[in-house]
Amino acid sequence: MLNISLPLRLQLSLVIVIGAALLKHHAWPYLAVYGAIALFWAWLLRVHLPHLGKLLGTELLFLSLLALPLGWERASFLLVRSVICLIVMNSFLLTLPAHSFGIALKSLPLPLPLKENLLLAGQYLEILLSEVTRMQRSAQLRGLNGSAGWLRYASAAMIGALYLRSLERAERVYTAMIARGYNGQLPIDSGLRPKERLALLAACAIAACLTISSYQLTVNI
Repeated sequence: MLNISLPLRLQLSLVIVIGAALLKHHAWPYLAVYGAIALFWAWLLRVHLPHLGKLLGTELLFLSLLALPLGWERASFLLVRSVICLIVMNSFLLTLPAHSFGIALKSLPLPLPLKENLLLAGQYLEILLSEVTRMQRSAQLRGLNGSAGWLRYASAAMIGALYLRSLERAERVYTAMIARGYNGQLPIDSGLRPKERLALLAACAIAACLTISSYQLTVNI
């Protein structure tokens, strides 16, 4: 993996996600470009593909329940766009060093309460991954081996159990953070170097051109 600082990794990931999220509906050629960028980003960060696949599968299970009632034509574009955004952000989160999300988060020009919520969301994602791994191991010990066994195990009841278990662990983690002196402040100073600012501006320009062009393509058609 290239020597990319944590703040720059986070901001580049956000640029890609925001650009893809603002695409005009059914602008498939531009969505394909963002898909290629997302795959390149995952390769650049050297993300562990099995972990990425497990996390995407869990997230898409929830997203499909929300998108499919909108109709297949609209839902297909929303799901593909969601996959692209999830690949980018999951690649960033899965390649973070332990307990370093706050370092990257401090560089964003956001209100402090929002930063605190994002930091806790990142902690919850780690807990969710841990619980998914434990449930898969438990399923294997009970003889539910292979993809078919896991699909039977991932029923509605087990999804609810996953939510409750991860929520309970998140509450325990937050209580432990408070006991160790956490008060919502991030006592870390991190910024971008001049070359990193230039790279970020170039990424913003490319994303803006792609997203704006998607609306022009729709108008021309």
